[in-house]
Amino acid sequence: MKITLTEFVTLDGVSQGPGSPDEDTSDGFTRGGWLVPHIDGTFVRRASDWLDLADGLLLGRRTYEAFARDWPKITDPADPFAGRMNALPKYVVSNTLTEGSWDPTTVLAGDPVRTVAALKSRPGRELQIHGSARLGDALLSAGLVDTLRLVVAPTVLRTGRRLLTGDGDASGFRLTHHEATPNGLLLLEYRTTGQAPRAEYAGVTAFI
Repeated sequence: MKITLTEFVTLDGVSQGPGSPDEDTSDGFTRGGWLVPHIDGTFVRRASDWLDLADGLLLGRRTYEAFARDWPKITDPADPFAGRMNALPKYVVSNTLTEGSWDPTTVLAGDPVRTVAALKSRPGRELQIHGSARLGDALLSAGLVDTLRLVVAPTVLRTGRRLLTGDGDASGFRLTHHEATPNGLLLLEYRTTGQAPRAEYAGVTAFI
């Protein structure tokens, strides 16, 4: 399977609490819910297309617990995501959980890179990471992420947890799709290409 990392971010790179004010208030964060005012039909359709490609969800413990609390409560058959989110196999990377509460769930204990690499080797389409920025960062650094999807909101928060701040080698990407929604969201899809190319300055003329 390919591993796809989908993240919502602001213009200044904040990924914390996009959905509601109380989604993630850790470290005193009070500016949650910043994505919601910009959601429109184009975004919903594209996000639905992405979810159609999933053969499973790969989540860190914190995101898993939040999703397991909220998604099973959404029973409206008209909801464009709930049925699929609840039915898909869930894999949670954790050394503290022993079992899941959101069926069907498999707990992946032990070294995250080793356990996810073994899962990735199975046949299938996409294993999708939604949120779970710390897990996504670790797997990207380990070279296990194939595709990065960013939904960039036209807002600057100046506070909150930023995306992809962990240690590791620089990463290179190739843009494969870009789209702007009517409400100003940028939908960007990148394929990973390995380590970022080193800058070469010889023979480069600076324009002032």
